[in-house]
This record gives sequence, structure tokens and C-alpha cells, in this order.
Amino acid sequence: MTLVKATLALATVGMLAACATGGHAPVKGDKTRDRGTDKKHLSQLVAGIWVDPNGCDHWIIDDGVEGYADARRDKYGVPVCSNVAPPETAVGPFKRGTFISDPL
Repeated sequence: MTLVKATLALATVGMLAACATGGHAPVKGDKTRDRGTDKKHLSQLVAGIWVDPNGCDHWIIDDGVEGYADARRDKYGVPVCSNVAPPETAVGPFKRGTFISDPL
């Protein structure tokens, strides 16, 4: 019984340690650079729009390895819901600018 308790305690401490560090090492350096295969500045990637289930827009970029997304908002911080596409649909050239194919 003591071995079982010790194993559970060790596993619990390990899981809590992973939560405390976020599960990965902190990212250092210039966060405006794509750290993937092509390593270009993020301003060189082309954004598209993904429409969420509520009909609101999100900027999206997919370079084949990493993906980026952010809610599209007006100058007052209100979500933009433009009806550019049906809900749960992506439109635009968000995969342009990379040589990495994305089968999805």
C-alpha cells in the first residue's frame, strides 16, 4: 500500500510541476518571427478569415506547420461579424506564402 501511495504522490508532484511551468520552456527573443521552417517575419504571411459558429470573424494564418488566429475586432474592440462566409468556414489566401503543403 505504501508503494502505491508513494507512486501516486510522485505522479501528482510531476503533474503539478508541469502545470507550473506551462508545460514548455518560455519563448525567448523576437516573437514577431516565425520559428518554423521558412523563418520569415510574421508580417510577410497573408491572413484569411475564419467565421466562428456565432458568425463572427477571426484572422487566421496557416504556414503549414504553425497556425495563428486572432479575433477580428473594430476600433472599439467589438467583434466583427461580416457575413463574409457561412459559420465554421475559412476564406481567403491564409495558406499563401509557404512551400509547405497542408492536406487539410
